[in-house]
Amino acid sequence: MAMTIVSPAFKAGEMIPAEFSCDGPNVSPPLVFGNVPAEAKSLAIIVDDPDAPAGTWVHWVAYNIPAGTKELARNIPPQKELPNGMRQGINDFRKIGYGGPCPPGGTHRYFFKLYALDVLPNLPAGATKAQLLDAMKGRILAQAELVGKYRR
Repeated sequence: MAMTIVSPAFKAGEMIPAEFSCDGPNVSPPLVFGNVPAEAKSLAIIVDDPDAPAGTWVHWVAYNIPAGTKELARNIPPQKELPNGMRQGINDFRKIGYGGPCPPGGTHRYFFKLYALDVLPNLPAGATKAQLLDAMKGRILAQAELVGKYRR
């Protein structure tokens, strides 16, 4: 079976609640992972908005998530490194951790991309999406995607 990523907070293709946006407390939504390959050494998440006016906008970069992780709780703290070893990168708001939807207008799509990797990326906390993508080249065992929408 294919790897999956879902959220108890919103269904695929539906609206993301304001609580997870700049119009609310701007906390990360809960995410649940399924069918992660047994040989995975770590997981990574990239959340971005391809509908942003200036090009794809990065909302979250997280990596070195332990491979056995089945879910991320709501409101992951905006820290460079968490006690379980998970590291967070810098988003396009120039902040560490999750930055929720905050579109200037219209309905935007937000892609929550989960990657199972055969390695722990050798990246310091605070890496960019580009740095993570580079470190993941040739190391992706499986990937899954959840798309939510948001409108202000």
